[in-house]
Amino acid sequence: MPAAKPAVQGEFENQCVMGLAEGKRIKTDCSVNTVFEGKTYCFRTEDAKVAFNKDPKRNLERAKDHYAAGEVSQTGDDMGKYSVDDVKTWIDQHIQIESKKNNGIYFVHDSLTGEKLPLKYKNIDFMRTLHGYGFFPEAIFTAKDDENKKYLIDFWVKPKNGKLDLFDVRIYKSPRKEGENWTLVKRQPKPWWWIPASEHPGESEQKRSWEVMSAIEEHIVSSKSANTGLYKLTDDKTGKEVELEFIGVHQPVRKLKDNGQFFACTDFRKKGSKDEIYDIDFWLDESTGKIKVGTVRVHKVPEMRDGDIIQVPRYNHDPSKTELVP
Repeated sequence: MPAAKPAVQGEFENQCVMGLAEGKRIKTDCSVNTVFEGKTYCFRTEDAKVAFNKDPKRNLERAKDHYAAGEVSQTGDDMGKYSVDDVKTWIDQHIQIESKKNNGIYFVHDSLTGEKLPLKYKNIDFMRTLHGYGFFPEAIFTAKDDENKKYLIDFWVKPKNGKLDLFDVRIYKSPRKEGENWTLVKRQPKPWWWIPASEHPGESEQKRSWEVMSAIEEHIVSSKSANTGLYKLTDDKTGKEVELEFIGVHQPVRKLKDNGQFFACTDFRKKGSKDEIYDIDFWLDESTGKIKVGTVRVHKVPEMRDGDIIQVPRYNHDPSKTELVP
């Protein structure tokens, strides 16, 4: 019989907030709790609650810092269980298994066109790692009907529930005809994992653009996994659900000057269409210390005007009230 859920649901996944402030992760049933600034926080004991309430603002900030660092640190620790060769072998086997299901063809979704590209696998070319965020092996593929048309395909792999898991697949470079030859051209926008210069980016006082993009794309990937590859969004104006195919996150990332809230614009294609593109804004939430998607709003919608489909804005950003995030 499954364990009953705690009667009270608190912040930080019901972990003891005072324990987090001290750098410890202690699960609770939240039977001991307090409400501070409108949110519920859990404690292992009454003594922990008393200690927290002596300086709640400072203790909460410390808890947020340790919680956020712990998320990245845990992924980093889990990554340490796998060598580069382990990951290369794992992704190679994944590609081989999927290709065998389709007579030697590995299908890759092209976010720009919405098509499934039938490709032939050659080999793993390179692998980038970002400590705490995952492994990013890159593989060489060719077009099904022309070996001169090469593609570089990136895979986002990271540990989940004690094993490696594939989070996303992106086209990094695609072929373009120049004269009689095919050349490889970088896709824009480039995947967020190519932005950090170092494979050990560490912590910084302010979130960087790639961290914001990582949080947005992880949210999108998780939502797609639960909805057969589509991102489902309720239009806040019409109330109707829209099924969308993810294209990419716009760069640069921005934040509001008054409260520092991060946001980024993204492109999605309406399911079954080639030309109906939605511009969706993702607003980030850092209330727990871990950056994650908070609010999702429709920024621009596709509409037919004089025989052409154009994007019509629902609202506009005031450039004087925002700033770029490096």
